[in-house]
Amino acid sequence: VRLVGGSRCSGRLEILHNQTWMSVCDAAFDQQDAEVVCRELDCGAPVQVLGAAAFGKGDAQMWTQEIQCRGNESQIHFCPSSPSRENNCSYDSDVGLMCADSENVRLVGGHSRCAGRVEVLHRGQWGTVCGVGWDMTEAAVVCRELDCGEPVHALDDSQFGQGA
Repeated sequence: VRLVGGSRCSGRLEILHNQTWMSVCDAAFDQQDAEVVCRELDCGAPVQVLGAAAFGKGDAQMWTQEIQCRGNESQIHFCPSSPSRENNCSYDSDVGLMCADSENVRLVGGHSRCAGRVEVLHRGQWGTVCGVGWDMTEAAVVCRELDCGEPVHALDDSQFGQGA
């Protein structure tokens, strides 16, 4: 199992089946399934299960089975599954998952994981933080959250490229 398009602990859910990665339909996935996936990835408890391709549309094949976890399984492949009652799954229906241990902030466009444009994850989408009023105080919070030590500079002039 893996999460794609977010961080280590958030993203579009994909399951490896017969050596092929498959996207999971949001109609075939619930909170108990999320508990198992987050635990399997060592990412704590699930915070939010998102449908409608919140982390982008996958290009993997679509998993057509309904996953029926009780919530106490250690891995998703231990959960029973059955043919889905929902046959209208498309790539617009890819399920996304945010686990408690997921990163909600990242640095993009820099030369290392500790340098770059600040982006924040909000409702399943990454967005750029406005630089107006940005200073070393805010930079210190981000650096601490990313385990990057103390900030060296707090730049607000699109030094690392424009974001969205």
